[in-house]
Amino acid sequence: MAYCGVEELKEYLGIESATDEPMLLTLLAAAQRTIDSYCARTFEATADTVRTFDSQRDVDGYTLTVDSDLCAITSIVNGDGTTISNSHYVTEPRNETPYYAIRLKASAGKAWTATVAGDSENAITITGKWAYSTSAPSDIAHVCKRLAAYIYRQKDNAGDLDRAVIAGNSTILPAQIPSDIKLMLAPYRRLSR
Repeated sequence: MAYCGVEELKEYLGIESATDEPMLLTLLAAAQRTIDSYCARTFEATADTVRTFDSQRDVDGYTLTVDSDLCAITSIVNGDGTTISNSHYVTEPRNETPYYAIRLKASAGKAWTATVAGDSENAITITGKWAYSTSAPSDIAHVCKRLAAYIYRQKDNAGDLDRAVIAGNSTILPAQIPSDIKLMLAPYRRLSR
C-alpha cells in the first residue's frame, strides 16, 4: 500500500475520471520507492516480519542494536529459545519510535545468549513491524503525493525535464528529485549508526 491513496492524488491533480487510475497507482508506488531509497528507510509497516541478530556482534552488554527501524515489537526470542517478556526490556529511544536498540533491564536477570549449540550468529529473533511507523507520517504522505504528481506531469513535458540544457557557457542538469521534496525529506533521512 502506498503512503498516499489514489483518490488523494487525483484530487491533488484535479483529475475526476478513473481512466488514469492504473498509471497513478504505479506512480504512487514509484514515488514511495524513491522516498524510501532517498531516506534509507521504510515509513510504514502493517504486518509483522522476523529479523535475526547475533548475540555477540549486535550486543554490547545489555543492549542489542537493531539494523533497521523498528516501530512495534511483537516478540523477542533469545538464543536459548526463551521468550523475553516486554517487562524485561526497554527500547531506545524510550518514548518514541522508531526504536534502534533494545536494552535488557538489569533487574530482569537476563542476558543475550547464543543458541543451545553455541552459535552466536542469528541467535536472537525479533518479530515486529520493521519501519519508521505503523502508518506513514502525514508529511511523508504529502511528499508521496507531491512526487507522484511531479512524475505524472513529466509525461507531457519529459523532454525538458530529463535532459541537460546548455545556456551560454553553462550546462544545467535536471534535478532527480525536486528541491522542495528533498527539503521536506531531509529531517527523515536515516543516518548511519
